[in-house]
Parts: sequence; C-alpha cells; structure tokens
Amino acid sequence: MTALNLSFYSAFTLSSLGLAFHRTHLISALLCLESMMLSMYVALSMWPVQMQMASSTLLPIIMLTFSACEAGTGLALLVASTRTHGSDHLHNFNLLQC
Repeated sequence: MTALNLSFYSAFTLSSLGLAFHRTHLISALLCLESMMLSMYVALSMWPVQMQMASSTLLPIIMLTFSACEAGTGLALLVASTRTHGSDHLHNFNLLQC
C-alpha cells in the first residue's frame, strides 16, 4: 500500500468515524459527509494516474457534481431546520413527526 492510498483510506475512515461519533450538530455531520466526498473525489481522480491509464475518466466530475448538489441540499435543510426548531442540534429533531 502506497502512502497516497493510506492517506485516502485514513481520511475517509476519520470522516466516517467523525460522522458516527460526533452527531451533536447538523453542520458537523454535513462537514463529515463533505470530507468523505472530497476524499473519494481525490481517490477517483488519482486512480487513472496510479493505474497508468492514458485517458482520464468522467466519474470524478460526475461525483463532484453530486457532491455540490448534496452540499446545497444539506445547507437548505440546515437553514429550514434552524428556522423551525431554533437550533441545529440533532437530538431536537423528531424524525417520526412530519
């Protein structure tokens, strides 16, 4: 395993652990999701270089587009939930209620 692969795996693992253990605020969960997507983007961007392919793939650009859509949706949900509930604490949200 190269140092580059180790850094991608450790960044993704630390982001998923942060998402699993630090779930007090919605903004911290969104930041963990964004760091997971960023590590996946860098890994997919460097994959053709590591495999010594001549052409680059379109998959990192598509994933980056979905990541931007996910960030916009997450921030819209953050603003809407802060307006209705008064804070972004995740324990205040009742997911079974409409």
